[in-house]
Amino acid sequence: MSDFTAATDPFALFATWLKEAEASEINDPNGMALATVDPDGLPDVRMVLMKDFDENGIVFYTNYGSAKGRELLATPKAAVLFHWKSLRRQVRVRGLVETVTDAEADAYFATRARHSRLGAWASKQSQPLESRFALEKSVAALAAKYAIGEIPRPPHWSGFRIKPIQIEFWKDGAFRLHDRVVFRREVPGEGEWQSERLYP
Repeated sequence: MSDFTAATDPFALFATWLKEAEASEINDPNGMALATVDPDGLPDVRMVLMKDFDENGIVFYTNYGSAKGRELLATPKAAVLFHWKSLRRQVRVRGLVETVTDAEADAYFATRARHSRLGAWASKQSQPLESRFALEKSVAALAAKYAIGEIPRPPHWSGFRIKPIQIEFWKDGAFRLHDRVVFRREVPGEGEWQSERLYP
């Protein structure tokens, strides 16, 4: 699209931009900065990988005992930022958060590399770790335990879906005169998107 600010469907526009990023970004075009808040309202941000998206929202997976897991379970609201440096574009998403179904989590977990599945069991994510050796020892013990057969998904490991109420697209412009358009709706998954162009 020559003028992306005229788009009417933010999910279709996001799909187009993501496809272009997959062709140009050196690493992790699905990488996004995830912002949450702790019990005191202090923001927390870190990079995670989007694993799926559709009109229902953006999905990523984690250990529910991690900092982000605990924060999202306590305050199910989040924002993410995709920054595609090679394209000089970014997309900001804000919305409400829900957990994915067990069936969704099981299906995705089954696609992960075996060592990654072992890691999901071994890592007490965000908790103090006495040494690298302790982590490797835990992985080795689990590798022996699950030497044969499938590795089940840990009950503490699953996914979150961010259901957007706001999606903003930004493209770099000459002399800092960037192009921006924001889409908004009050309830995730309901009603028509309202869009407006923003000053840089």
